[in-house]
Amino acid sequence: MTGSAVEMFASHRVAASTTVDEAAAVLGEVFLPVQITPSEPAPGLRMHLNALTAGRITFGYMHFREAVRMRTAEPVNYHLDIPVRSETTMRTAPGRRFRGTEQTAGVFMPGRSVELDCSDWFAQVAIMIPHRDLQTELELLLDAPASTPLDFDAEFDLTTDGGRAVSQAVRLVDEASRLTPGLLEHPLAVRSLEQVFLHSLLLGHPHNYSAALETPGGGSGSRSVSRAVELLRHDPVRPWTVGELASAVSTSVRSLQESFRRSLDTTPMAYLRRLRLERAREDLITACAGSVTVSEVAARWGFLHVSRFASAYAERFGELPSATLRGTTRP
Repeated sequence: MTGSAVEMFASHRVAASTTVDEAAAVLGEVFLPVQITPSEPAPGLRMHLNALTAGRITFGYMHFREAVRMRTAEPVNYHLDIPVRSETTMRTAPGRRFRGTEQTAGVFMPGRSVELDCSDWFAQVAIMIPHRDLQTELELLLDAPASTPLDFDAEFDLTTDGGRAVSQAVRLVDEASRLTPGLLEHPLAVRSLEQVFLHSLLLGHPHNYSAALETPGGGSGSRSVSRAVELLRHDPVRPWTVGELASAVSTSVRSLQESFRRSLDTTPMAYLRRLRLERAREDLITACAGSVTVSEVAARWGFLHVSRFASAYAERFGELPSATLRGTTRP
């Protein structure tokens, strides 16, 4: 994550420790048990941790003043470690060591302990993804059960298209965490952020199912599109994912995507976005003076950034949402 040395998730400070035991305790509570050893004798260990949960995923930012070595217990979940300041040497049992930098992250599997040898002033973004949830998201994309555990390459090159997509997804979460009122309090927004991150990781970093995800799927009939459209129009506020929608109409993700493109020249999520824009417009038109803001309406319908909402709204309806709310340019 080049250029990400700024402290992330800064409004979600969890702890500031001054001893090894304090640091180990807080990391164990938020992520997983860990042994911490200072690289050189020191009277204390200064570390602070910011952390939040977005849906099912834990996002954290940790910063160490002193150089340390860390060894984790065998994790239950998947972990992504992205150095954002200084560097570290990473190793997952029984793999080889590699350098973690702003351009190279580490992806660690359940059941394999991790060793980190961190220089002083080291900082990283640490992300924990529940094992079952990532496996479920994979199976929804595959439209088939995963017969063996999901196994990523340990080294993640963040300069690739996939790496940039994951980095951007993390930045979206960071930006959302800084907004007031809290965007992360809205289920639609949280589910959108969560899905962007999971799909970016599954589609952007090599693993043992990458080839299967690239295999084209078969087509699906127009009935699945009609049924999907009916479900979306009936409940547009629901935090739909493509996988959930495909499951609800008894087809695969790939088939539903292809059918939407053939029938409506769009995708399911683009259709849902357009539908939510229409409902947002209805809210703005019917709002009483002073009863609501554009930001509140945007958040209600799952739009993460007011500026992007305004741009998409203007492109769709030919006026800004603020103009609709004022009623000054609407015919």
